[in-house]
Amino acid sequence: MLCIVPLAAGAFDTSAKAAYVLDQTTGTVLLSKNADEPLPPASMSKLMTLYVAFEAVRDGRLTLDERLPVSSHAMSYKGSTMFLDTNDRVRVEDLLRGIIVLSGNDACAVIAEALSPDGTEPGFARYMTERAQQIGMTNSSFTNSNGWPQAGHRMSVHDLAVLANRLITDFPEFYPLFAEREFAFDGRAPSNIRNRNPLLNLDIGADGLKTGHTQEAGYGLVGSAKQGDRRVIFVISGLESEARRAEEAEAIVNWSFRQFAEKTIAKAGSPVTQADVWMGGQPTVGLVPARDLTILLPVLSGRKLTAEVVYTGPIKAPIAEGQELAELVISPEGLPETRLPLVAGHAVGNGGFLVRVKTAAQYLITQFLNGPPTEAM
Repeated sequence: MLCIVPLAAGAFDTSAKAAYVLDQTTGTVLLSKNADEPLPPASMSKLMTLYVAFEAVRDGRLTLDERLPVSSHAMSYKGSTMFLDTNDRVRVEDLLRGIIVLSGNDACAVIAEALSPDGTEPGFARYMTERAQQIGMTNSSFTNSNGWPQAGHRMSVHDLAVLANRLITDFPEFYPLFAEREFAFDGRAPSNIRNRNPLLNLDIGADGLKTGHTQEAGYGLVGSAKQGDRRVIFVISGLESEARRAEEAEAIVNWSFRQFAEKTIAKAGSPVTQADVWMGGQPTVGLVPARDLTILLPVLSGRKLTAEVVYTGPIKAPIAEGQELAELVISPEGLPETRLPLVAGHAVGNGGFLVRVKTAAQYLITQFLNGPPTEAM
């Protein structure tokens, strides 16, 4: 994945307190607003509980058919629940679907107590915080498993996007659960069977992930949509109403796909330029992309695109095929530059004795007259 700094053109004017929009396909950040500010995440933090649970299933510490007991603590949660009680022993798969579709606070607590190092929800929250740091979520701290309002329970929208990306890429076998529109658990709550994600009923490619709402946090959504080969991940937080959240989310998806398009600027294996070689069997080596180089650009920008290859040369032999040697620097007019690696298109061995003597002499003369040679192309 290419990691590209936020685009400056065509910015979306969001009313969310914080927002982050990522084109997952190219790694391009389309929108960033207060993205690293730790905020109350409400139920969006349940995504971290799900991530830990998915890891446990994959590692064999849980099985989907395993039945877990419901403690009085888990049963005590209010708000969005599966209406579990202490007489229940619930299948892990039902708990996961209950968290994703029904936003069950009680289901999160059941999972948390089963996986906690000390059997308690606070112990699980401490593990969540540690695991979040390990996967690059640097502005997240958890005090419970479900986002219930509590001092110190915070996440940034950037971290939520990182988490959404990891859920999609790390657990493709579980990700389809996020697109389920209904889940009727045991027939006990007919009024609470629908997924709250407002985008799932629209024909815009939406297939996840999680809504959130508390009085402190406002209305938020971690969403993702795929159209063609492109996938967009977005997070919005701090909106004033459920209706405004739905409108904003749909507008962001439409903007992301309509206002930006992928452009392939270099093909894998196709030489971009030649670099000089020092003391090699050949005087130059071709510099090629290791993969197709694709970036995302505003559709209507009309801006020019310039590129240059930068390397320190001449490059000393021997050189292995595929060895990273240079950078291709892409500079769209009015937008931040992007740096992409270039590798050797073929191997270059050491030169023979006469070549070595001749090259060394040329190097010493050049160094004496002009200083060490460097080259930027």
